[in-house]
Amino acid sequence: MELKRVVVTGLGALTPLGNSIPELWDALLNGASGAANITAFDTEKFKTKFAAEVKNFNVTDFLDRKEARKHDRYSQFAMVSAGQAIEDAGFDLEKLDLNRIGVIWASGIGGIKTFQDEVEEFAKGDGTPRFSPFFIPKMIADIAAGHISMKYNFRGPNFTTVSACASSANAMADAFNLIRLGKANAFITGGSEAAVTTGGIGGFNALHALSTRNDDPTTASRPFDKDRDGFVLGEGGCGMAFEELEHALKRGAKIYAEVAGCGLSADAHHITAPHPEGLGAQLCMQSALDDAELNKEDIDHLNTHGTSTPVGDIAEPKAIGSLFKDHAYKININSTKSMTGHLLGSAGAIEAIATILAVKNNVVPPTINHFTDDPDIDNKLNFTFNTAQERVINAALSNTFGFGGHNASIIFKKFVG
Repeated sequence: MELKRVVVTGLGALTPLGNSIPELWDALLNGASGAANITAFDTEKFKTKFAAEVKNFNVTDFLDRKEARKHDRYSQFAMVSAGQAIEDAGFDLEKLDLNRIGVIWASGIGGIKTFQDEVEEFAKGDGTPRFSPFFIPKMIADIAAGHISMKYNFRGPNFTTVSACASSANAMADAFNLIRLGKANAFITGGSEAAVTTGGIGGFNALHALSTRNDDPTTASRPFDKDRDGFVLGEGGCGMAFEELEHALKRGAKIYAEVAGCGLSADAHHITAPHPEGLGAQLCMQSALDDAELNKEDIDHLNTHGTSTPVGDIAEPKAIGSLFKDHAYKININSTKSMTGHLLGSAGAIEAIATILAVKNNVVPPTINHFTDDPDIDNKLNFTFNTAQERVINAALSNTFGFGGHNASIIFKKFVG
């Protein structure tokens, strides 16, 4: 069968760098950092005292108080950013076939704050099980997708992908595949996460995964820098409208970019560390190229997973160099996590949006906080350090890798009718 073409027609973002797409994009181009001291709880006894939190967010600006009580913070982020994407796409819900519009929304962890709060309250009591009736519905990772579908009456395929930090890239891959197979006309896809909690910070500290540069949070996320010491935990929600091309054209939708292909793989190596030679990363990038029917030389820009961890930031450039060979030096590589922090299950979504906007606007956001070259990394690669760079971008690839060895790559290209 002939596969249908898929385009991106709507974007939404609630992030550490701003609560709209224009705010996010402006901050990315200007090399802003979303990291600051944590406001959500007292960090006195924690090794890491900072994160990339969503700022100036009042849920009752978007949801009435009664509805907001039914949502964990991660689900609130989902509702807001998905709503932005739906509005941006210009969906007329009275004219569209809502049976053919679905929601595939990701979260790596789900309602960790709800879980923590309910268990803490139980522990304070006399052992009598007094739990909120909203405890389980607020906590489960799939509920955001359900809430989005219920609010907008989207009755197409509806589910959640959970693959740690690759979760929202997997969500996009599933949305892309189901549309091109003719199973739906459009999807709202993306992801949200709200793990800046005592359990989230404490748990990642126990893994020695987080930066502890408490004296200077804004420079703590240092992808590919010799003195990187871990990632900065972020939070937020990012949504996109993926749509079948003819469906989009028929309703006169604006088109940001075309979804060209996706690739998935496993490291089959370690629960938290990537394969040291980046073999899984090579596999998923090559698979994405094959799926998109593109040559390696067609890729102009690559948004890396680039977490600012000692091991991960060595493996991924190795994979890029091994796969792209001489062309690797002609690609503008970056890590927007240097600015946004690591949004875990929403990382693939926020980085896809950055990649889509790079393709649309022909400019690559920088990798900020580079001070010292790492001799273990090929520094002849163009990591777009510290300053955005303008260039024509016809095709760009975004990488997302998760604990458990889950790898996902997705390619966006300029839309040509």
